[in-house]
Amino acid sequence: MADESDKSVEDDWAAAMAEQAEAEPGDNATDAGDAVRMEQFHGGAQLDDDESPINFDVIMDVPVNISMEIGRTSINIRNLLQLNQGSIVELDRLAGEPLDVLVNGTLIARGEVVVINEKFGIRLTDVISPAERLRKLR
Repeated sequence: MADESDKSVEDDWAAAMAEQAEAEPGDNATDAGDAVRMEQFHGGAQLDDDESPINFDVIMDVPVNISMEIGRTSINIRNLLQLNQGSIVELDRLAGEPLDVLVNGTLIARGEVVVINEKFGIRLTDVISPAERLRKLR
């Protein structure tokens, strides 16, 4: 029985992903230039005219940590120790602002929370271009 419900959840996610793929080009946060750069990034081709070709196949199976951040705050230890169930911590973002999507602590995108079959996910609304992400790593 658990296998059938897992398959149903997977089908719902697959349907959501297909719906996103069918979205109009104007709905996508990337422009044509970003799409070309993304294709080059995945294909191991040159990213810029002055760089030599890079083979990314050797790192494709390296695991990374992905996290979604709704906001941050800074508090002193005294206030941290006073937190308990029901405490409210004010964050540096307003309600409705996009979440940050981080991979190993590096911002790669922003998005909004979606719920499908009582499970949370994130719909990416703004993806940082591969060239910009590489510049931030250097």
